[in-house]
Amino acid sequence: MRFSKALSRIKPSASIAASQRARELRAEGRDIIALSAGEPDFDTPEHIKQAAERAMAAGKTKYPPVSGIAELREAIVAKFKRDNHLEYSTREVMVSNGGKQVIVNALLATVDEGDEVIIPAPYWVSYPEMVNLCGGTPVIVKSSAENGFKLTGEQLEAAITPRTKWLMFNSPCNPSGAVYSPAEIKALTDVLLEHPQVGIISDDIYEHLVYGDTRFATPVEVEPRLRDRVLVVNGLSKAYAMTGWRVGFAAGPEALIKAMDKIQGQVTSGVNSIAQWAAVEALNGPQQFIAEWQQVFQQRRELVVSMLNDAEGIECQVPEGAFYAYPCCAALIGRTTPEGQRIESDEDFTKALLESEGVALVHGGAFGLSPNFRVSYAAAEEDLRNACERIQRFCASLS
Repeated sequence: MRFSKALSRIKPSASIAASQRARELRAEGRDIIALSAGEPDFDTPEHIKQAAERAMAAGKTKYPPVSGIAELREAIVAKFKRDNHLEYSTREVMVSNGGKQVIVNALLATVDEGDEVIIPAPYWVSYPEMVNLCGGTPVIVKSSAENGFKLTGEQLEAAITPRTKWLMFNSPCNPSGAVYSPAEIKALTDVLLEHPQVGIISDDIYEHLVYGDTRFATPVEVEPRLRDRVLVVNGLSKAYAMTGWRVGFAAGPEALIKAMDKIQGQVTSGVNSIAQWAAVEALNGPQQFIAEWQQVFQQRRELVVSMLNDAEGIECQVPEGAFYAYPCCAALIGRTTPEGQRIESDEDFTKALLESEGVALVHGGAFGLSPNFRVSYAAAEEDLRNACERIQRFCASLS
């Protein structure tokens, strides 16, 4: 069988591969702590699960509309007004199988071969591969720890060409935890006002996970004049601990939503009906648990950052949001493990750490910026403490 050119343009997900390797080693009897997946360890709240049970008992098990049941689209409209001060109609929102499908729908609907999508690095591993799948060209713009892992207006201006179709924007960011302030967003939107062919795909999936005095803002909230060029992407996986329910949603220009609906109708149709009714309860029901979980994540962040900075050769900034740390291991490149393996890259570091100490992480090269690695602190405190102790021991063993 001959496979398509599209398949040859994409690579497997590095974060999924790291988690799979951890599962394989665990199955072999190894003691593995996996901090490679972006998945909260909390269970889905009981009132949300009960809503799913009620939906099943009521027979709400038929094919749903492609763009989502009316009740969920109304809840999404209310959510945007409540949380983001944004006014959308139900015709301007849709529901997909996770935020990932939202983004792929949008790219398939708008990107032709040769079109460019600007992606700040570090980035979520799937962004460039989604663009490649659609025949577009990812334009990677690297940030640095010195500027907080954030894209600047000057960098954005320099990256835009007549072929630029989208800016992929993610705040709070996976993997760095960077959160753009309203002023930092305004610096980007001011540039985009001068380039009417460029839109923004704003991935806000970690919206509720910000810490301290940090405030979340989304681009269309900061600059309403860009409303017709912004697709706001969100979902329930992270803040609501609903990763397996696969419910993402989007708001944007009605014409774009219709185009995305057309694609989804031929690919997956509507999202699981029971999950949609659970999502209605998630958005409309009690929200206080989010703040409670946020406090837990903040405590975990402080523990992990402190212990990583105590590891020899590791430097870790304090992330402002999400549930990831993105430490630098530059001082360890060139060192050698007790088994004689020379650490030539952040990928070598994470592989050797997994084999030696049983801690699964994702190397920074997968996110487009090295020499770093990503640590997910969406895990129990005991596991985080144990994992960090193992990282400290491994770093100290390098010569």
